[in-house]
Amino acid sequence: MPAAKQDAVALLKEDHRKVEDLFEKFEKARGEDRKRALVQQICTELVIHTMIEEEIFYPSCKAEIEDKEGILEESYVEHDGAKVLIAELLDSAPDAEFYDAKVSVLSEMIKHHVKEEEKRGEGVFAQAREAGMDLEALGERLKARKEELKRQFADGNLPPPHTRSFSGHKLVQDHPVEAVPT
Repeated sequence: MPAAKQDAVALLKEDHRKVEDLFEKFEKARGEDRKRALVQQICTELVIHTMIEEEIFYPSCKAEIEDKEGILEESYVEHDGAKVLIAELLDSAPDAEFYDAKVSVLSEMIKHHVKEEEKRGEGVFAQAREAGMDLEALGERLKARKEELKRQFADGNLPPPHTRSFSGHKLVQDHPVEAVPT
């Protein structure tokens, strides 16, 4: 029996719920191995999700919705911010300074991004529905690309992040502020 078709919005919302669940599991996790495994899962899910949105969903929306509020541009910037933290986490270990803080900040960024995308009436998902986009056909394209990426990254090796809105950085790595004895 063939699998039921899933429209684009339902597929993307399902991704959102899965990542939210993984972040909750991380908050409760104890032990470096468990934390490392959860972060790998979180990062893999987010990398694939951002890729299918940026390659397929957002360009399709750009052609169909009136983006008066700049929702799509904001989405790219939010993705790029998340990609920085994903790269940091993948190049780190659970015992590293700031590791848990980076996961926490990434979780908050994703919560904000999800809230914006799913906002009733004015979020990009609502606008896509209102524009009458063929979300079922778009869902099939997203699903096919997602499956392709899952196979490609099954070994856990994720590609370096590609940013679309960040450019020309000249960052200097400083040390965290040390506590001063009183």
